[in-house]
Amino acid sequence: MDKPHVRIHDDFWGGYQHLVADTVIPYQWEALNDRVEGAEPSRAIRNFRIAAGLEEGEFYGFVFQDSDLYKWIEAAAYALRRTPDPGLERTVDEAVELIGQAQQADGYINTYFTIKAPDKRWKNLYEAHELYCAGHLFEAAVAYYEATGKRRLLDIACRFADLIDRTFGPGEGQLRGYCGHPEIELALVRLYIATGEERYLRLAQFFVDERGKEPNYFIEEWKRGRPPIWGSGRPNLEYNQAHLPVREQTEAVGHSVRAVYLYSAMADLARLTGDAGLREACERLWRNATEKRMYITGGIGSTHIGEAFTFDYDLPNDLAYAETCASIGLVFWARRMLRLEPRSDYADVMERALYNNVLAGMSRDGKHFFYVNPLEVWPEASLKNPDRRHVKPVRQKWFGCSCCPPNVARLIMSLDDYIYDIDGAAGRVYVHLYVGSEARFSAGGREVTLRQRSGLPWDGRVELGLSVAGGGPVRLALALRVPNWFQKGAPALKVNGEACSYRMERGYAIVEREWADGDRVEWLLPMETTLVGARPEIRANAGKAAIQRGPLVYCVEEADNGAPLAALSLAEEPALSERFEPGLLGGCVVIEGNGRVPAGADWPDDAPYRPLDRATRPIRFRAIPYFLWGNREPGEMSVWIRY
Repeated sequence: MDKPHVRIHDDFWGGYQHLVADTVIPYQWEALNDRVEGAEPSRAIRNFRIAAGLEEGEFYGFVFQDSDLYKWIEAAAYALRRTPDPGLERTVDEAVELIGQAQQADGYINTYFTIKAPDKRWKNLYEAHELYCAGHLFEAAVAYYEATGKRRLLDIACRFADLIDRTFGPGEGQLRGYCGHPEIELALVRLYIATGEERYLRLAQFFVDERGKEPNYFIEEWKRGRPPIWGSGRPNLEYNQAHLPVREQTEAVGHSVRAVYLYSAMADLARLTGDAGLREACERLWRNATEKRMYITGGIGSTHIGEAFTFDYDLPNDLAYAETCASIGLVFWARRMLRLEPRSDYADVMERALYNNVLAGMSRDGKHFFYVNPLEVWPEASLKNPDRRHVKPVRQKWFGCSCCPPNVARLIMSLDDYIYDIDGAAGRVYVHLYVGSEARFSAGGREVTLRQRSGLPWDGRVELGLSVAGGGPVRLALALRVPNWFQKGAPALKVNGEACSYRMERGYAIVEREWADGDRVEWLLPMETTLVGARPEIRANAGKAAIQRGPLVYCVEEADNGAPLAALSLAEEPALSERFEPGLLGGCVVIEGNGRVPAGADWPDDAPYRPLDRATRPIRFRAIPYFLWGNREPGEMSVWIRY
């Protein structure tokens, strides 16, 4: 696939990109510098200053604290790619110089080990995140180089990558290990693409191939007496996806972020090397993760213990983890699967995660964040039940472990890269996401500009216009994804105002013809409001339904419907209706329906139970998009409603 030049011009996603560029990135810089009142300290910048010898002090935070700065730089790079900002660029350059000052003579960079344990480098790959942090440095370096043309951070990254390449590998005296938290693998692929240095691709392949082989590196490291960071017990190999060689893995297991970062790298390598075994493993793991272990919101990871997958169909709503980073990683993986093979089910999952779980991870003001994304919240239980303390009823200003906030920022600012693919050999342009944008690419030796206008997520009308340079038409196949969120209607296609037929291929509507300068396409997608049921094995949703309209999953909140929400049920004829409310939460489509609540006499304080009374009374309930929940006063929330 070729990479088009894309710029977003979209009321919805463009608004989010402006929010990230204007508010989120400056706010997160303040957080990294410990200047946000009432927020947990980061000390990420201070750690670098200590490692560089500019300050005295002790390391603060988690062993992976460096990665928060690297992800922030990556987000800033995408913002600069979109709109030049001399002030932001100066700030990034200062951060780059600080990183360079903290780099050791041999190229090594990690503030935890430089400050706290310089004699323990590479001694605890299971826990230490050294290679994970390196991977985020590499991603930041590539993004900043591509945005500005400046090589300083890229050169710093390559020095470190070269040290890692000398240290790890199958050769005599090299370590045959890999990181407990996958990330460096996909980052090395990006570094290879940016520099053309094949040793980085070979190193990524080594890390992926070596994972899970016998004798298992993590077990051997444990037997040698690895210096503990969190614990000294026998490694849980499933937690790190190191229980089997990757080509033999059949289920998505362990820490969910680690899993999808690993699977993303596997998909990259399968595409670049033609490795059929890796591709088959990716497809097998994709089916398990998305068909049996994913929430309706695109969240993954159903337990806070290990932030992990559990087993098929174990998807509790009130105990969900569904970490923001995990859903972002799922988007990364889906994007790479689309490059392997353009299939609509990959883009459907990507869209579901983006509009629901990912966006729910950040407040409308861009200054508060969720780490965990539950599908049911009872605030008192979050406060008083230890099993639910990971579920926050309100977004937080920052976290001691703040992997999620800069991850949200870097994904939203790089969304341009997720909309289209160009298959130059086949003369085909794929439209994966319906986001207002402009894409420039070459087709048949001609320069083509595709302009898209989209009403999503509120309206299903999509318009596309083509400009063809040089006069005369160009033969091109337009591949428009047919989403999976309508059941009754069918998309309607018009070209230059006239109905046009299309053929279906892997979930895409294919329109192949000679396109002239100024041709216009209308693509009308049915926006059905649907009640969605869960298969019986998902026990948490037995007897319940969720509401979905277009790509958006909806929820009910106490702010609109009172409490307890557990008492609300759908009427036999819900008569769902929808309307756009411009004054609510920045403007959104709300859905109202007929429901029922118990009509019996009030319960006395001394009677937790009494004979069943089935009497109910009708009410009219209101649901809002899930991604907007928690932006008003704290209260209960639920995605699934009894019927």
